[in-house]
Amino acid sequence: MSKTSILMVCLGNICRSPLAEGIMRSKLNFTKFSIDSAGTSGSHRGQAPDKRSIAVAKKNGLDISSQASRKLVAEDLVKFDYIFVMDNSNYRDVIALAQNDEQRAKVHKIMDWAFPNEDLDVPDPYYGGDSGFENVYRMLDHVSNVIAKKLDSLTNL
Repeated sequence: MSKTSILMVCLGNICRSPLAEGIMRSKLNFTKFSIDSAGTSGSHRGQAPDKRSIAVAKKNGLDISSQASRKLVAEDLVKFDYIFVMDNSNYRDVIALAQNDEQRAKVHKIMDWAFPNEDLDVPDPYYGGDSGFENVYRMLDHVSNVIAKKLDSLTNL
């Protein structure tokens, strides 16, 4: 049985999506799921997550320091089963790469899984202070619990 693959996507792949990757890894069985992250811009390619993301993850018992930023590529839309984006801008960028309806159906705004029809974004904390990273962590932890429960039940069918 192949693993269900999940990709977390934000702009630079140094703040939100590395946190989302780390949080989701902590909630799902690694024998059933593979989780990765990427950025739509590629401007931080090869860099570790933002030190504030690393710090908030560590504070919550997660180590994301070994992750490296990478740019989203068209092949990701083929490779991954679920692609979770952090906001409307990322959604538009990922949908623009999609070649067909099957690929477009894989792309989800992450907060929609916990708050359907509310059009909530995970705010980019990059230009703010530590409290923004705390807020993003709480949001992603909450929605990751919802996603993990739903996906885990699907893989146990």
